[in-house]
Amino acid sequence: MPRSLRIAIPALVILVWLVVASVGGPFFGRISEVSTNDQTSFLPASADATAVQDRSSAFRDASGAPAIVVLERDGGLTSADTAAADRIAEALGDRDDVDQVSPVIPSRDGDAVEVVATLTASAETGDAVAAIRADVDDALPDGLRGYVTGPAGFTADLTEAFAGIDGLLLGVALLAVLVILIVVYRSPLLPFLVLATAVFALTASILVVWALAKAGVVTVNGQVQGILSILVIGAATDYALLYTSRYREALRDHRTGWDATKAALRGSLEPIIASGGTVIVGVLCLLLSDLNSNKALGPVAAIGIAFSVLAALTLLPALLLCFRRAAFWPLRPAFGSAHPVLTGPDARGLWARVGRLVGRRSRLVWIVCTVGLLAMSTGLLGLRADGVPQSDLVIGQSQARDGQTVLADHFPGGSGSPALVLGDADRIDRLADAVTGVDGVDGVTAAAKDAPSGTTPVGADAAGTTTGTATGAPAADPTVSRGQVLLEATLADPADSAAAERTVRQLRTAVERVDPGARVGGVTATAIDTNDTGIRDRTLIIPVVLGVILLILMLLLRSIVTPLVLIGSVIVSFAAALGVGALVFDHLFHFPGADPSVPLFSFVFLVALGVDYNIFLMTRVREETLRHGPREGVLRGLGATGGVITSAGVVLAATFAALGVIPILFLVQIAFVVAFGVLLDTVVVRSLLVPALVLDLGRRAWWPSRLSRRPRDM
Repeated sequence: MPRSLRIAIPALVILVWLVVASVGGPFFGRISEVSTNDQTSFLPASADATAVQDRSSAFRDASGAPAIVVLERDGGLTSADTAAADRIAEALGDRDDVDQVSPVIPSRDGDAVEVVATLTASAETGDAVAAIRADVDDALPDGLRGYVTGPAGFTADLTEAFAGIDGLLLGVALLAVLVILIVVYRSPLLPFLVLATAVFALTASILVVWALAKAGVVTVNGQVQGILSILVIGAATDYALLYTSRYREALRDHRTGWDATKAALRGSLEPIIASGGTVIVGVLCLLLSDLNSNKALGPVAAIGIAFSVLAALTLLPALLLCFRRAAFWPLRPAFGSAHPVLTGPDARGLWARVGRLVGRRSRLVWIVCTVGLLAMSTGLLGLRADGVPQSDLVIGQSQARDGQTVLADHFPGGSGSPALVLGDADRIDRLADAVTGVDGVDGVTAAAKDAPSGTTPVGADAAGTTTGTATGAPAADPTVSRGQVLLEATLADPADSAAAERTVRQLRTAVERVDPGARVGGVTATAIDTNDTGIRDRTLIIPVVLGVILLILMLLLRSIVTPLVLIGSVIVSFAAALGVGALVFDHLFHFPGADPSVPLFSFVFLVALGVDYNIFLMTRVREETLRHGPREGVLRGLGATGGVITSAGVVLAATFAALGVIPILFLVQIAFVVAFGVLLDTVVVRSLLVPALVLDLGRRAWWPSRLSRRPRDM
């Protein structure tokens, strides 16, 4: 190829990526514009609670989430406190972002009052609640405590917790990766080239995701946003490390950087594309989920991985071609220099010692590793992954959580967050009787467009007890739409409590006896449906992911036995990581439990990314086996990839661990399980268990490919 083209091609590649970065760079800080942390972004798509929410606007004036202002003074409210409450209610009514305001409602014990302010449909919940909290604080007399809670309060706290995603999370992740790369390569330049590859991949990903979210094609929330950044930084760095390793080897065998680049691309193209394709297929399996939050992550993560692969196979080769051997300074690989000895008595270094251990005691090594992993897996017996209360989603200080506790001390726990019953208008009296007949229901009223939502029921006293009719039917004239009415049932327990969930499940049974088509929604019902759907999703998606990845490995390795070994090792590794995670969550951090999606997301990331290391290792083992036979092939493959896989694992673990800086329970748990699992996978499974097991199987590991039929010494 002419020298001019050898210069023009990498220059053009770098120029294209620079243009992408210049266009996409500003969108780093704008992804939040198209991100929402409202409850709708997490709802189960086809659940009863979602259907009720979709229909609720027909029965009530269109409005946003209710914010509940609760004021409390030990020993009883004073006249000054009551006056302050009246001023707060009046000020709320004057706000442009508030649609409806209830009267000031005193508690029976005289120690507290509450005001329910329903936000407008167009209000930015986080900003509105922050402003209301500031106004409440300014209006409080000395000794009177005030809180803004309710659905709007919890959404605001969640939004505030996610606020660090654009800056803090990315900064911590990039700094961790940079430090690790400097330690690994001991080069002042190469770490920045690798990191630039990851950052450019993330820039392109964010640009495309922003455009798709703006057009309404994909949904982005804080959860999706945070995982996208971490996934792209970690995966792009992993693929870059694999290519860099191949390029460094090629520089020893080729005089020119162009020839070394071609050789490195030949050696790394298949494993990088196969690894990236495996992760893409794995995350796209999340489209089978019925949870909007899970479903949203699938295509967004796939876009991120696609750009990670593209950057590692285009931008990084172009950058390294520009710098050639200088990129590795001061440890530059000289042309014609000997490759490191990978096996035999002359081999030196950590991986030579690991290879000798595996070679001498292969059966003992894989048995000990398997027993150890299974022992760690016993922690699964204590795993509680059936959901956590909304009040526990944010780790650390939460005014909404504190306010909910105060509210439950003085009012019916479900005040402001009623259960919603959608049913036949002709059966309204019987439906109301069924609702009030359920233990745990404190009152019921019918929704009407001229009545504030979430207030004390019409015809009810301050405690929420329905009065007025002998049958318990709502006293207000209901709004009727399509022959249906919407009843609002105030629960005795906090909406996110286990007691409230039991009440809503009983409520569903009771109203279905009266009206088989009746549906129950609301905050509590949404939590129930979300958790139930999450459990259903992981039961469905985990086997699908395993099956799809198994097929990919069979096609890639031209074998049945080895892919089964690799999938088995991944399952055991995941079980061990989640088992240790369950023990840590329960006994060290004392978490209240876990979301059902924590095992699902941990599995998808650990299996898909863990298979990356399987592919890195076994494609090299297969390559060496074709030249040197099964035994030597395993040991050479281990020696050649041990360093790069370990480095990649440490980088990926560090990037996922960075998720822990965001004080969201779900993300902290994902961060621990994935980070620990990746390290376990790297240090134990890929370094000891898999090589020892494949070595013990010998040629049988490659059945039915022709490698299984080669002579023993080949």
